[in-house]
Amino acid sequence: MDKARGDKGGELKPVSAALAALLAEVEALDNETLPLEQAAGRVLGETVTARLDVPGFDNSAMDGYALDHRDAGGRLPISQRIAAGTPARPLAPGSCARIFTGGEIPPGADCVVMQERVEVEGTTAWIPEGVPAGDNVRRRGRDVASGAAVLEAGTRLEAAALGHLAGQGITEVAVRRRPRLALLSTGDEIVDPGRPLAPGQLYNSNRPMLRRLLERFGAEPVMMASIPDDAAATRRILAEAAQAADVVVTTGGVSVGEEDHIKAAVEALGRLDLWRLAIRPGKPLALGRLPRAGGGEARFVGLPGNPVSSFVGAWLFLRPLVGALLGCPALAQLPEVPARADFATRTGPRAHYMRVTLTFEAEGPRARAFEDQNSAVLSSCIEADALAVIPADSEVTPGDPVTCLWLGGVG
Repeated sequence: MDKARGDKGGELKPVSAALAALLAEVEALDNETLPLEQAAGRVLGETVTARLDVPGFDNSAMDGYALDHRDAGGRLPISQRIAAGTPARPLAPGSCARIFTGGEIPPGADCVVMQERVEVEGTTAWIPEGVPAGDNVRRRGRDVASGAAVLEAGTRLEAAALGHLAGQGITEVAVRRRPRLALLSTGDEIVDPGRPLAPGQLYNSNRPMLRRLLERFGAEPVMMASIPDDAAATRRILAEAAQAADVVVTTGGVSVGEEDHIKAAVEALGRLDLWRLAIRPGKPLALGRLPRAGGGEARFVGLPGNPVSSFVGAWLFLRPLVGALLGCPALAQLPEVPARADFATRTGPRAHYMRVTLTFEAEGPRARAFEDQNSAVLSSCIEADALAVIPADSEVTPGDPVTCLWLGGVG
């Protein structure tokens, strides 16, 4: 296979090589304990073992009448009334019990007949024939058996998972510490919103976009700053960021221009693991490590300055990095959706990650590409459902199969 070449003959690395370099030697962060009501969205740090059966007793799945299935097919006296939360007495032989959803199945009963099938006269109920044992009974431990794993370490605590833990009476939980993140913008031409623009300047769209994405992935932004086009200032701010954060992310400044100082600063302070990828958008992407005074290191990810390139790079690289630091397998890779193309394109030596919307039709998903795929057109990312991966040196025509990376789901 031919290797993609850079602008000056240097080899461009594939996404797989970038991920291998990025995730090498990454270990999950330490745990911290939080009250359960504060743990929403966090990643479970330890496997939780059930200390209770759920449900804790056989109970009725609906309003009706509990009985021994062998007594079905006739009129039975109603010997007791069992509401949810009320303890049941043993069932008198040859009788039935009025029972409500969630009520405890009384000893001696093994089924529940829904009330719509029962005819009641005074204190007796006519029960139809052919009621099987176990009908409409939720058995003890059906959901969770005591001693079994309730949730595995690495599970993200969303609504159902939180409810599952609460069902065990759990009030606090061990979760992974959120990765601390420094988000740095480079370039004298980049101005924060709220300030007037001078000729040749533009507003910083990358910072709020990336901050939101990284918070969704599970990171905690602790430092946000702008780096001027100055080599000494670049080294100083990168060193400060490495002290404050687990991951240092920059936007811009990783190309080969005279005012692009990030690559040289990372090499001077620490080490550069990889630079420039065989992808579009996002070729000038740098990965490395920055040392901390006193020991340890921060991971460095240098994203391109164009906003679409930063958007795509965040999904492809920052999401799995945050996932590895959280020990969360669900963040390791984006879900793949096989689809049919509703567009035509041809790629050169770089794989193209195209912004697409997906429609789910009877014959399967269809991928519709935004007409303008330029890396400066951020509007194409607003409604994008997925990234269609078009391999290098390939051609796609309408109807061809394409693999799409789904941008919904966890993170």
